[in-house]
Amino acid sequence: MRYLVTGDAGFIGFHVARRLLAEGHAVLGLDALTDYYDVDLKHRRLAILGGAPGFRHVTMALEDHATLFQLMGEFRPDRVIHLAAQAGVRYSIENPRAYISANVVGTFNLLEACRAHPVQHLLLASTSSAYGANDKYPFEETDPSVHPITLYAATKGSTELMAHCYAHLFGTPTTAFRFFTVYGPWGRPDMAYFLFTRKILEGQPIEIFNHGEAWRDFTYIDDLVTSILRLAELPPPLADARTGHTALPGDTLSPVAPYRLVNIGGGQPERVSELVSELEKALGLEAVKVLKPLPPGDVVKTFASAALLEALTGQKPSTPLSAGIPQFVRWYRSHYN
Repeated sequence: MRYLVTGDAGFIGFHVARRLLAEGHAVLGLDALTDYYDVDLKHRRLAILGGAPGFRHVTMALEDHATLFQLMGEFRPDRVIHLAAQAGVRYSIENPRAYISANVVGTFNLLEACRAHPVQHLLLASTSSAYGANDKYPFEETDPSVHPITLYAATKGSTELMAHCYAHLFGTPTTAFRFFTVYGPWGRPDMAYFLFTRKILEGQPIEIFNHGEAWRDFTYIDDLVTSILRLAELPPPLADARTGHTALPGDTLSPVAPYRLVNIGGGQPERVSELVSELEKALGLEAVKVLKPLPPGDVVKTFASAALLEALTGQKPSTPLSAGIPQFVRWYRSHYN
C-alpha cells in the first residue's frame, strides 16, 4: 500500500510511519517541523525513518494547499493517515491562532486534496478532549460532544464534522479516532510524564493537578499504532438499505456517509498519582510533589469506552503503566544520556 502520513516527525506519526515501513508499505510523510517543542527531537525521528526503503519526507505545512495538491497527484496514496496538528490543551489558550491555522485550515486543505485525488481510506486523528464538559463515564462515541472547553478541542471536533461532510458529499471512506493520553518512547516533551521525568531526575518539584485526583486513560504508543493500522484495513461502508450494510451494536457508522468515529483507549483510567508512582519506581528516585488545583481547560477525568474499537478490530490498548513507563524511562535515559 501507499500511505500518506501527515505529522510524520511527530510522536504518533513517527511510530505509525515506522510500523508501516517495517511492514513493507511505501510512506510519504509531511511535517512542518514547527518549534512548538524541540525540533532536534523531530529531526532524530526523521533520521530513523530515513533509513528505511520506501520512505520520503517533505517538510511543509498543510496550509500550503498548492504543494499539498501537487504531492497528492504525484504520490497517489491509497490511504491517508492524518496526524498533523497543533497539539496541547493549555497552549491553545496562549496561541489560539496556531490551532485554527494548522488544525482547521490544514485539515480542510487535506480534505480538498482527497477530493481531487480520491483515496481508499482517510483516517483522521481527533482527541478525547472533544468530549469537553461531558461527565458521563465511560466516554462513548455516541455521547454528545457539543460543549468543548478549549479551542484545541473545538478545532478537533470541527475537523470531525468537516470530514463527515466530505465523506457524504464526495464518498471518501473516513474513520475519525479520538486518542486518550498517549505516552511512550519518543514522546512529546510537553506531556506530563515527560516533564515529570526530567524534573524528578533534576530534583525539581513536580506539579500534580486537582490535588492528586486527576484521572487519565493512559494509552501506550505501541497499542495505539496497532489500533490505527487495524482500523486502516476497515474503511467504513455506506450503511443504508441500498448497500445492505448495517451498523454494529453501538456503532457510529453514519447513516448518510461512509464515515465512522472510534475511541482509541483502553477503558482503564488511573490517577495521575499512579503515573508518578511508576515513574519513581522506574527512575529509582522520589518525586518532590506540589499539589495544585486543576488549571483552565483541563478535565478531571478521561475514560474511553473501548467496546466499538474491540468489536471492529478484536483488540484494545492493554499495556499497563507498570510495563509502559519503564519502557519510556529506558528510552529517556538512552536518548538524553
